[in-house]
Parts: sequence; C-alpha cells; structure tokens
Amino acid sequence: MIRDAPEAAGIASAQGRAVNGPSPGGTFHVEGIAFWAPTLPGWAAARAAFRGDAEPLATPAKRPAPEILAPAERRRAPDTVALALEVAGAAVRESGLDAATLPSVFTSAHGDLAVNDYMCTTLASQPTLISPTKFHNSVHNAAAGYWTIATGCHAASTALTAFDASFGAGLLEAASQCLADATPVLLVAFDVEATGALASVTASAGMLACALVLAPRASERTVATFDWSLASGANRSPGLRSAAARSLGGNAMAGALPFLEAMALASDGGARAVDAPSAAAAAASISLPLTRSLAIVLAPRPSAHAAARAT
Repeated sequence: MIRDAPEAAGIASAQGRAVNGPSPGGTFHVEGIAFWAPTLPGWAAARAAFRGDAEPLATPAKRPAPEILAPAERRRAPDTVALALEVAGAAVRESGLDAATLPSVFTSAHGDLAVNDYMCTTLASQPTLISPTKFHNSVHNAAAGYWTIATGCHAASTALTAFDASFGAGLLEAASQCLADATPVLLVAFDVEATGALASVTASAGMLACALVLAPRASERTVATFDWSLASGANRSPGLRSAAARSLGGNAMAGALPFLEAMALASDGGARAVDAPSAAAAAASISLPLTRSLAIVLAPRPSAHAAARAT
C-alpha cells in the first residue's frame, strides 16, 4: 500500500509534556545496515566518512548491479530499483535473516523521476508509444515488487512517500510494525536525481539509498539500538555533522543522513570513548520531522552486542 506522512494523535511535546496522552514509542535494534551513493558505495565507506575517518571517492562509482536480479532484469531495471535492491540485499545478508520471511517498508520521496519524466513527455507528444516496461517501473511500489518477486517473499510490503519527510515516515512505519508484530522488518529508502521538466519543480541531486533491518530483540548481530518516540512542536531537520554527509544533502532522501551519522557513531560500540565530542554526539538524541508539528525522536543507547562487534 502507499501511505503519506502520519498525523499527530495522542503525542507528547518535545519537552516531554503530554499533549493528548502518553507518547507512543518503543525500542528497535538494528541487525543489518547498508548504504549506497556514488561517492560512498557501501556502508563501510559511508560509516568511516561520516565519522571523519575517511574521504568520499573522488571518482564516483558506477550504478550498482544487484545480483539478486537475473541479468536481463538487471539491465532493464531503472536506477531506483537497482539502488533499492542493492542495499536491501546487503542489509539482509548482514542481518543473517531470511529475506523471504521479512516484512518490508520501501520509502521514496519521488519514486523514479527519470521514468516519470519519460512517461509525461511521451504522453504529451506520442502517447501510443508508451513502453509497457517503462510504465510498470513508474509506479511507486516498483522496487518493492521487484524485491518480493526476486526473494519469493510473501510477507507484507508497504510502499510510502511523505516528500521531504519520507525517511522519517518510513522509519516510523517500520519501527511501529516491528513493535506491534514483534518481528524483524526491512526498511529500504532511496531517491534518484531529478531530470527533464520535473527538475524545474523537484529538487533532487545524485543517487542515495540505505536499508536497515530492525528487530524487536537484540542479538549477537545487533549493530545499534535506538529508543524512539513521537514529539510535537515546531520541527527542523537536524544539522549534519560531517562534510561527507553534507556533500549528499541535495538528494531527496537526505532526511536519512542525520540518522545515518548517528548510526555511524552509535555503532562504534564505545570504541572511541576517548574522543569526547564523538562520544557526546553518539549519545545525543535526534529528531526527524514528519510534519510541521510532529517528529520521531531517536535516542541511541548502549548495546552490549554492538560493543562486542565494534572494530
């Protein structure tokens, strides 16, 4: 199903005052994480760059070619599908879970802008020449469809959008499902560059994708743990700490970057405790806007499993 941003209902203020009741929330454990951008092609590269330990690539990498797709499908798949399946596969492999059993949430601010630009241009000029393949790649749940078919997954799949708040909305959906159903959930977030006439009204630069496997209980594979809650009040996107994250800020999925920076620090597992600024940043809560007056607040907390896995 396709959903928009959640609305405030029975939430707490950013200062902790009850508005219409207790703040909903819970805890999730990150069992797998993946990332891809042309200058940071992989979570290991992104994590090091977000912590200030490495630099992004000077020469951007080519678009990923997810092995989960057959060669012919791999060639035909649009950028959004290639990105989404690349990070989804990597995150699930890290989690050690079975992709065929995982419920999934796919979130994107705009879907495939290049395909939609083609559709609009062709409809306006030669509508009888619309490609059926292009058409089925234009729907917002195309990446989710490719994933569930490729993995043989019959678990629930959700595709949603909330414009600039799409990552926060996707994370809220995945965390809520994880809490309510007491089962791991795959979250996949992605956006690509605006092109054609749509670029004049839609701002998005480059390609960016990330994926997380959220679990209700910690395990030996846990890389980070977060408490989450909802808060009301005026909301602004948190600032980015690293130059590497700021270099990706023009993408429509840039709303994921504050959380990914927090993940890069939280997954240190205390290994850099001598670095006081990094330790303080790792312990700080972040607030991701969902609407003008509602945010999801994420507070990292120590994880014995993450500490044991720190490198």
